[in-house]
Amino acid sequence: MEKFTVLTGVAAPMPIRNVDTDMIIPKQFLKTIKRTGLGKSLFYEMRYDPATGEELPDFVLNKPQYRNATILVTGDNFGCGSSREHAPWALLDFGIRCVIATDFADIFYNNCFQNGILPIRLQQSDVDKLLDDASRGANATITIDLEAQEIRGPDGGVVRFDIDPFRKHCLLNGLDNIGLTLEKGKAISSFESSTASERPWL
Repeated sequence: MEKFTVLTGVAAPMPIRNVDTDMIIPKQFLKTIKRTGLGKSLFYEMRYDPATGEELPDFVLNKPQYRNATILVTGDNFGCGSSREHAPWALLDFGIRCVIATDFADIFYNNCFQNGILPIRLQQSDVDKLLDDASRGANATITIDLEAQEIRGPDGGVVRFDIDPFRKHCLLNGLDNIGLTLEKGKAISSFESSTASERPWL
């Protein structure tokens, strides 16, 4: 998993409440178990005309200034609905490394950390300020400093955020559950060797 330390990028404003996982990546794209290739279908029903398949120019991520957005500032209860890990996969494949909202659905929130995405919970007043910053288009460059737990806006304003220390450690070091297990590789190998000699019948 890629480490998350400091991210500086364009923030896209999407002030929609209750964005569920089917809106993030519709069910017809869940046939794959690959984590790549889903970005083109992110927010599919909002991004494309159902009759022609052409991009809808008014959708935020189709606008030229937000095509390379790496931060998404959105509404309350983001990621609700069914517990599909394809949702953070699609966000990550598009290029989104951080999602900011007042709250997230629990399973989506947990899945973000397992895939190298930083979900940040803030008070509504802080989200509103970042939505205003993000409305500046390509000039909406925001810096997320995970170590300092700070969001720095284009005008120099700073918003602090809270995060669980263990989750912070995992993101800073690029550790998902598999990575955490591999950190104990020597101890696991030692245990397996001793067990094999002490209990050869196992």
